[in-house]
Amino acid sequence: MPNYRRSRIKGASYFFTLTSLHRRPILTKPAIRLSLRAAIQQTRISHPFEIDAWVLLPDHLHCIWTLPEDDADFSMRWSMIKRLVTQACAKNFGVEELSSSRTSRRESGVWQRRFWEHQIRDDEDFARHVDYIHWNPVKHDLVKRARDWSYSTFHRYVKEGILSPEWGISTSMNGYHDFGE
Repeated sequence: MPNYRRSRIKGASYFFTLTSLHRRPILTKPAIRLSLRAAIQQTRISHPFEIDAWVLLPDHLHCIWTLPEDDADFSMRWSMIKRLVTQACAKNFGVEELSSSRTSRRESGVWQRRFWEHQIRDDEDFARHVDYIHWNPVKHDLVKRARDWSYSTFHRYVKEGILSPEWGISTSMNGYHDFGE
């Protein structure tokens, strides 16, 4: 088994990508969405973290967390969240036939096994990743404007005056976009 190298800097901010198993479009379904919210709330009680940015798409999610200054264990937090969502939703969203590897690890058919993480290096890196998160529903042709996607912290950024409601508008289908100013 590969030895994955992960950044372990206490108090750092991290960008994450998690995917549903086989990229099934289940994550925005009400049962999963509500279970995910509850799992995050429950995990944050015993293992706090700040959610700086978030977007939930049908088959994956992106987010940025900032961990407490004395803690670097984001893997344990994701493990708890994924387990709690699986316990709540596996009956409805599990896969009928799981591999022997997934079965031996007592995994369900809700989540892809691993996740991607990137330690945020500086303010510019943070801003770039926040933009990426908020632009993602437009990028995947789910909406024409970032403000039209409900499952995103974009709305919090607008409410706080950080972003304009007109930020993130797709002006064509050929990949050009306008992040707005």
